Order: sequence, then structure tokens, then C-alpha cells
Amino acid sequence: MSESSQRVGLPCPACSPDLETVHEVLKDGGQATVRCTECDHVHKTALPEAQTVQRDVVVSQDGESFKATTEPPAEETLAVGEEFLLETEEAIMTVRITSLELDEGRVEEAQTEDVETIWTRAVGNVSVNATIHPKSGARDETRSEQLHVPGDYEFVVGQTDDLGDLSFTVEGIHLRDDAVGYQHEKLDHGGDKAFAKDVNRLYLRDETSDAWSAW
Repeated sequence: MSESSQRVGLPCPACSPDLETVHEVLKDGGQATVRCTECDHVHKTALPEAQTVQRDVVVSQDGESFKATTEPPAEETLAVGEEFLLETEEAIMTVRITSLELDEGRVEEAQTEDVETIWTRAVGNVSVNATIHPKSGARDETRSEQLHVPGDYEFVVGQTDDLGDLSFTVEGIHLRDDAVGYQHEKLDHGGDKAFAKDVNRLYLRDETSDAWSAW
């Protein structure tokens, strides 16, 4: 969801006292400072309150889902990939929009007023699937694990990192379908990087030992 608009329609006491003109908000607050874009007159006034609507939210987190509600501005445009803070009974969390449900089905972008349910995924703290092989290169000893990290934790191809008792080097990153801002779905060149919340699976080399057992 986008931040509050910095331009509002207001009457201008200097050039348009009876009709609204576009004003730039210079300083927000009880009595905001605004400037008319027609005549550059600066004055103080109370800003009109934005109308909000209550919408259902479904949050997916670690393979489970739960419902909540949010109240975004009525005239706002929502889109898949956008993130916002969602207040629930348990906590305030960051979620990413994965789908928007309307009467006629699901879409990737729509005005809030037309949306019935906002489908999201928790991205504040995430579990990342990882395929790990020993540094000896024995692929038959590969294992799978889940790494629990903040959503903004950054993985870099070619970089050695430590999480808990695990020391590893990132060899490849496969991105989620809802990841935005990347040129490729799979990253495998040295220096390629991605945030944990955008990762579908990591491919790692275990640097802890040359060989290990699953037992």
C-alpha cells in the first residue's frame, strides 16, 4: 500500500476560495501547511480525513494461514507484491500481497473498494528452504533444511555465512513467484543477492566439515 498522498484538493484563500485546487502538503499535522500549485500561496488548514474501508486479509505463514482485517484508504490502488503493516491480536507484522480477490475472481491490481479479500504472505520473519551438500562435493549426501531468518536477511551467491551451528557458502538462489526487482528467476553468479523473503530455495555448500551423516 502506498504512503499518504502529498497532494490534496483544497480551496485556496488567495486564488480560489470557492473551488478546490491542487495543494502540495509542506508539513502535516493538526493544522497542515500547504501550498497552492496554481498561485504558490502558502497557508495553514485542516486536511480532509481519508475515507477507509474494512477488508478481510488472509495471511500465509510457515505453511499455515489465518484471517485478519485491515482498513486501507478507500480510493487506494492495491497490487500484488506490495507490502504493508498488518495489526493482529497477536502482533504487528509485515505482509506482502500475493493475490486480490474480487467478485469476479482474483486479480493482481485493483482499487480497495472493489476488493473483497486481500491474500498475503508474512515476510517480516520467514522460513527458507535450503538444499545443502557437504564441501567434499558428495551429492548423495545432500540434505534439506529450513533456515529461520528475518525477511530482510540478505543471501549472496559465493558468500560464506554462519547461522547458528551451520556455516555455509551460497551456490544458488531460486526466487519466489512474487519476488520483484530481479532480472532472473534463478541466481547463480558470484555477487547475485536476494532477500530471504524473496527466496523459494537456497542451494548451499556446508563448510562445517568435509563429510557428515544424517544421523
